Formats: sequence, C-alpha cells, structure tokens
Amino acid sequence: MTRPPRRPVNPLDAAEALFAPTRKAAPAPAVERRAPPNVKELVSLKLDSDVLAYFQEDGPGWQDRINDVLREAMNDKG
Repeated sequence: MTRPPRRPVNPLDAAEALFAPTRKAAPAPAVERRAPPNVKELVSLKLDSDVLAYFQEDGPGWQDRINDVLREAMNDKG
C-alpha cells in the first residue's frame, strides 16, 4: 500500500498548508493540588519594610518567626 506524501506535492496546496490555522490542543483542566500538612511552600509575600526589619532583627529564622505569628493568629480566629 502506498502512503500519501507527507508534504503537499502541488505548490498551491503547500502554500495553503503554510497559512492554514493550527490546531491547538485544549489545555488540560487545572488540578488543585493540596499540600500535605506541615509541608512548607515557597510563596512571594509583600510586607512593609518595618515589619520585615522587626522579624529579621533577631537573625536567622525570621521566616519561621513570621510563620509562627501567622499560625497563632490563625488558631486564635478558629
């Protein structure tokens, strides 16, 4: 059995193939992935400079201190 040519043989068909709209694959539906408990995620967060300076003045571990304050606020609310 003969296979059809991969490229059009007729120049007009070749030109039309170049300008034919491309088929876009439908994007996969977004899947919400919940992080396992007690796993830290990398986020970008904008803080006032004085707030950041307050937590950084005690040295390394400032991100953990911010996390602790946020967790305490979260637990106080619930």
